[in-house]
Amino acid sequence: MALTAPRRRTAIVFASLVLLGGTATGGVAAAAETGAAAAAAYPCDVKMSAAGRLSAGYYNGTTVVPSTSQVTAAGKEAQCLLQYQGHNPGTIDGIFGRNSQAAAKKFQKGVNYACSATLAEDGKVGERTWPYLRRLYC
Repeated sequence: MALTAPRRRTAIVFASLVLLGGTATGGVAAAAETGAAAAAAYPCDVKMSAAGRLSAGYYNGTTVVPSTSQVTAAGKEAQCLLQYQGHNPGTIDGIFGRNSQAAAKKFQKGVNYACSATLAEDGKVGERTWPYLRRLYC
């Protein structure tokens, strides 16, 4: 049975989409899910000490700035603490990328407002931001 020209084009488009990974939306969604699943995700088990200090158990200090290009303990710690405090850093992967920086900026802005602090709203978690992230102040 011969296909008409419009049906032949539809069949070619459909076959192309199947070969590329699914339907027009399904293939893209599947590719996005695969990429997200490929990123390492670390668990967050944030605990508060008797003194009221928050910790996720990856990094204990208050001076190291998380890296934007490699996995670090400080990156995992900051991401977990941001998530715990209601700011979504994205995947907990230890790399302090755009999502983590955006979450840190929102956190810094909130601290400045609520605590009359003067944190730079730059998305970097450094020695001035860590104490607030750990809830040592305000």
